[in-house]
Amino acid sequence: MAPFLTYEDKGADTSLLPLVLIHGHPFDRTMWTPQTEAFSASRRVIAPDLRGYGASPVVPGVTPLSDFARDIEALLDELKVREFVLAGLSMGGQIAMECYRLFGERIRGLVLADTFPAAETAEGKVIRNEMADRLLAEGMRGYADEVLDKMVAPYASPQVKAHVHRMMTATPPEGAAAALRGRAERPDYRALLTHVIVPTLVVVGADDTYTPVADAEAMHAALPDSTLKVIEGAAHMPNLERPAEFNEVLGQFLVSVDDCATS
Repeated sequence: MAPFLTYEDKGADTSLLPLVLIHGHPFDRTMWTPQTEAFSASRRVIAPDLRGYGASPVVPGVTPLSDFARDIEALLDELKVREFVLAGLSMGGQIAMECYRLFGERIRGLVLADTFPAAETAEGKVIRNEMADRLLAEGMRGYADEVLDKMVAPYASPQVKAHVHRMMTATPPEGAAAALRGRAERPDYRALLTHVIVPTLVVVGADDTYTPVADAEAMHAALPDSTLKVIEGAAHMPNLERPAEFNEVLGQFLVSVDDCATS
């Protein structure tokens, strides 16, 4: 039985497709606040806290991406949302790919932000598991202090930096560690991308060092029907660092998907 996810569900059901937003690691649903506020005026927007994050239940051990995906599927079943546009950033983008693998027939549009599809390297597996051990031993604050200026650009506003740091330090170490161990064993989604039949938006911050523009370009090249947008003046979280620019790009994409859905 999937744990019950805490979630935000804003906006009324309309003729427009619902937008489902999957946050990254180690964040929570509030990372999508600028998008939830902007798009719930015209459509239903659903943003869950993943298991182990935010106010959702913590499940220690190992959380594979398939568990995150099945949680989202169960939540959407409960909310009676059959078809939707699915957006994910970073780990959320990898979960979105897993969702497409498991129940892609329900997804009418896909947004892959600051993410990459390849399986973990042998070195990367060691690093993720060592980080999981560290978070369990030390908590989140030291890690949050170290990576803040990679999660968002050093020149990001103090308000954005404070929000990102707050999300990271509030994340339960057990949940973050379980996700890290699960991501270490994730599948390779590169072949899957070549079979995605829905419109896809690939978006990335120009100064992202975790998932650089080259990764986004490779995904764009692999996807049969995709649009690539690079957000200037942003690093790994352009939706927070440059919300107006990100929302403009996302809004244009949603209009095109809605048009396809009604044609």
